[in-house]
Amino acid sequence: MTIPTLHSDNGAGPDGLDLPAIGFGTAGVKGGGGVDAIVRALANGYRLLDSAFNYENEGTVGLAVRRSAVPRDEIIVTSKLPGRHQRHDEAVQTVEESVYRSGLDHLDLYLIHWPNPRQGLYIEAWEALVECRERGLVTDIGVCNFLPEHLEAIVERTGVAPVVNQIELHPYFPQAEQRAYDAAHGIITEAWSPLGRRSDLLAEPVLAEVAARRGVSVGQLILRWHVQLGTLPIPKSTADERQRANLDVFDWTLDEDDLAAIATLARPDGRIAGQDPAVYEEF
Repeated sequence: MTIPTLHSDNGAGPDGLDLPAIGFGTAGVKGGGGVDAIVRALANGYRLLDSAFNYENEGTVGLAVRRSAVPRDEIIVTSKLPGRHQRHDEAVQTVEESVYRSGLDHLDLYLIHWPNPRQGLYIEAWEALVECRERGLVTDIGVCNFLPEHLEAIVERTGVAPVVNQIELHPYFPQAEQRAYDAAHGIITEAWSPLGRRSDLLAEPVLAEVAARRGVSVGQLILRWHVQLGTLPIPKSTADERQRANLDVFDWTLDEDDLAAIATLARPDGRIAGQDPAVYEEF
């Protein structure tokens, strides 16, 4: 299966960066069973794997990549810097450790997991990621959960913009303003919790009605919504059938009535767990 791509042109090499329009989330995917699940995901067509230092599974992801029949240069392996290691030297060591844990010679994309603005270290952490990119430890760098003021601060200090901003994004919380900001600055918006993590989203009658009309599952409907928004969702599933179903969203479209119906679910602050990056911190 060939997955369409999204493009960032803000300095990621002479030709920019292309990412698959859907990635594979690995939070909680560990051990031998996790390796098998990720190998299956790659066989099913996924090419972007999303991990993090805090997921404690970079070794699992790396082993799956090495065991997969998919060539290494076709796979984009992502990890993330935790809040407790944002000081420059600690950040560099953490990226090094991520690479060592993975058993790979480099990681393709490395993100700051949260800005933790009250700590005042995210600019320092970004400088460390720029250094790691220059050393070849990572190919591209980005952020998660950064608001416009955080993005402006790191660019003003370093002149380097992230290629990705991974944020909470789903029909309860479509983040139109942040998406517009990212797009205007050549930043790809990735979506974590794209299916509404442990909320009532998948049981919403509005979504069930639209999905039935389209002959798809509610999960497929939401992922297609992401694709048409131009965001990059990162669903997770260890089940083979669900992995394949989550990629089966590229040969049909939602019309204006469908999109209008989904838009009725948006809330002023639809965050599922109140994780507002202006105040929320994670270590």
